[in-house]
Amino acid sequence: MTEAEQDSVRDAILHRNITLHNDIQEVPLLAAFAEEVCEALGIETVTTMQINLALEEAVVNVMQYAYPDDAQGHVHISATANDKRLIFVIVDDGAPFDPTTFGDVDTSKPVEERNIGGLGIHLVRQIMDSVDYERVEGQNILTLRKILG
Repeated sequence: MTEAEQDSVRDAILHRNITLHNDIQEVPLLAAFAEEVCEALGIETVTTMQINLALEEAVVNVMQYAYPDDAQGHVHISATANDKRLIFVIVDDGAPFDPTTFGDVDTSKPVEERNIGGLGIHLVRQIMDSVDYERVEGQNILTLRKILG
């Protein structure tokens, strides 16, 4: 955890968690979680919708790629915020999967000329201020940060 993130945890005005089964049928629970977090922070509706979309893209990627072939598992999402920054940490113990390895998507090309994959993480990068991945002790950890204000 960076020094700024340690400060964020120390000065936290909000800390929420949710654990989902790796089943896309649970995405409505994720949406409710994101909306609850944003409402508690007084984040405007348009930004809330964007954050919700980024979080959904990231979590559905985990569900699809970290747990292939209908493997059972969980995805743990925590939200921590201070008055400057909102941080979502997505943790799973599935197969190693680093979505940040996808390069930027050239959205100026026609769809049929683009490489398959990477559009979801591209969207997450556009909405959030930073996206980082690490693999620690058999777990995938994806951190999404949004500067508030």
